[in-house]
Amino acid sequence: MIALLLVFSLLPVPVMAKRAPDPAFKTLDGQTHKLSALHGQIVVVNFWATWCGPCQEELPRLWQMAASYAGQPVSFVFISIDRPKDRGKIPAALARMHVDFESWVGADTDTLGRFGLGDIVPGTLVLDEKGESVARVMGEAREDDVRKPVDWLLGGKQGDPPTALTKRY
Repeated sequence: MIALLLVFSLLPVPVMAKRAPDPAFKTLDGQTHKLSALHGQIVVVNFWATWCGPCQEELPRLWQMAASYAGQPVSFVFISIDRPKDRGKIPAALARMHVDFESWVGADTDTLGRFGLGDIVPGTLVLDEKGESVARVMGEAREDDVRKPVDWLLGGKQGDPPTALTKRY
């Protein structure tokens, strides 16, 4: 009995997928978007803010990764938690970081909590094609934190599953 328990304790823990929340977000020009519209694709969701130092380091890295997955069923979504009065700073911040993407707005620290990312930015999660969370990164994501789960999903979930939660702060 003890040997059997030991064997089971050595097996990799399967990823426990959890459907991500699906609130509505807006673009700076007022268009409404939901993550559920991206079902059928792998989605990397990054929450950031213009005033966040680690976000300034992370966003260019994520933007380069997004470009490397061009032509594959992978989408990157960037969602700012800047307050409405500060959203005018978003275009200048993106230009300063030399990234060219549309940022959604309308999130706050409560939104991060609902996604299982704590209450500070940056926070990143990787969703499978059904909109279920397979990996979350609290804090500044490293390249492997994102590539491993994305590549695992692209590879048909072969091999060891990705780490479900990584804390980088």
